[in-house]
Amino acid sequence: MFPGFGTLVNIVTIVVGSTIGLLLGARLPRRIRLTVTDALGLVTLLIGGLAAVEVTSSAFSSAVGRSAPVLIVLGSLLIGGIIGSLLDLERRLEDFGGWLRFRLGRGRVTAADHGTDAAEDAARERFIEGFVSTSLIFCVGPLAVLGSLFEGIGLGSEQLILKATLDGFASIAFAASLGIGVMAAAVAVAVVQGALTLVGFLVGDVLPEAHLAAITAVGGLLLIGVGIRLLQIKAVPVGNLLPALLVAPLLVQLVAVLR
Repeated sequence: MFPGFGTLVNIVTIVVGSTIGLLLGARLPRRIRLTVTDALGLVTLLIGGLAAVEVTSSAFSSAVGRSAPVLIVLGSLLIGGIIGSLLDLERRLEDFGGWLRFRLGRGRVTAADHGTDAAEDAARERFIEGFVSTSLIFCVGPLAVLGSLFEGIGLGSEQLILKATLDGFASIAFAASLGIGVMAAAVAVAVVQGALTLVGFLVGDVLPEAHLAAITAVGGLLLIGVGIRLLQIKAVPVGNLLPALLVAPLLVQLVAVLR
């Protein structure tokens, strides 16, 4: 199979799953859609927690020392959060969601719609929430990062195909609750996983296991932030924390050199 095959399968499953979810969504009571979203939020917390446990990886602690992994994850989030906040990534991601909604023809206000501004604003917010939340869930998870890198390196598409299956089922539930914005997340998946596959292709197998463990641990914490957001506990600006995924392996390398 060619590099990018796993991402292509992932895009198809999201589109198909979202279509099924949209067809079901109109027939599901609001209380059921809210319950589904809460369930997905809890499962997202579980997946994020399992990924964050990589901070205890033996390869990670062997490379940087037993006490350093947690500090590296903390430093990655702090530095990445500062960079993301300065770049205002959360707002830019939301703006991209609004622009994409307009391009899809869902955000145009015609002469007959002048009296429906409140409904239009609500629809726009729903689209953005669906796009942003599911883009982060589909793109930030350890399977997205590791699967894309491994596929680029040449280790097969199995992880991404597994992820595509999970995303397909998740898309049904998310689209039923959050609408067509979930389908638009396929664009984010194409861009992010495509870029990571290219990076994997370029770096080959030179990325050590400790660096991958750091990325996975940080990604797990970001997923926990997404879960908290889905449960409406707090609107964690996870988008601003995304640079932490790039900072993590750099800090691992720095500590390993100085150690």
